[in-house]
Amino acid sequence: MSTINKTRQLPAGLEKVRRRFEGFRQTRKARTRIPGSLWAAAVKMAAIHGVNRTAKTLRLDYYSLKKRVEEKAAAVPRVPNEGAVATFLELAPSARIGSGECTLELEDAGGAKMRVHLKGFHAPDLAALSRSFWNPAP
Repeated sequence: MSTINKTRQLPAGLEKVRRRFEGFRQTRKARTRIPGSLWAAAVKMAAIHGVNRTAKTLRLDYYSLKKRVEEKAAAVPRVPNEGAVATFLELAPSARIGSGECTLELEDAGGAKMRVHLKGFHAPDLAALSRSFWNPAP
């Protein structure tokens, strides 16, 4: 596949940044560092098109680009937009969940029986009560 066909298949933004990199490479002196503005453009494209595709297209070292993408992600505060709509909302359980009413009847192999009517209990209360019936203290 020719270079012309490859560039036609690139998204417009990525193609524009690729041309900027090519222009820099043609005019730079040997061993000149890539300017921060070009790195910023590459990081932006990686966020949109992925690190691998961006690194290949712009002829950058994958790990160098990945590191810069991760650094940018860590530097950006995770504050939701004011107009953003939540896609997931966690609701804390109310105090009334698990605080119902029940009657508990226990009978062991020796014939001992216990009947307890509970209101406003929690599961750990039932577990402790059951253990004390089945395993009485010596």
